[in-house]
Amino acid sequence: MAKLPLIRIRIRRKYYRLIFTGLMALMMSLIISSALLLVKVGYVDGFFTELLHSWGLAFIFAWPSAYVCAYMVQEHVLSHIEFY
Repeated sequence: MAKLPLIRIRIRRKYYRLIFTGLMALMMSLIISSALLLVKVGYVDGFFTELLHSWGLAFIFAWPSAYVCAYMVQEHVLSHIEFY
């Protein structure tokens, strides 16, 4: 089996928190939207259409809140802990 080349993207370190929280919010909003839809209405016709709609709406709220929470935890909580 042929090895696929590893793709690397170079991005400035100052964008780390923005990209990290964006990816985390993307994955978590998908998981939570899926779980809530399955619990609330179950697997019905048009499930994926409804999932994409609710996932988009959830992501709009998830990314800014994840960004603010990550900032608060890093600056106000982790700065008071001495790691060794």
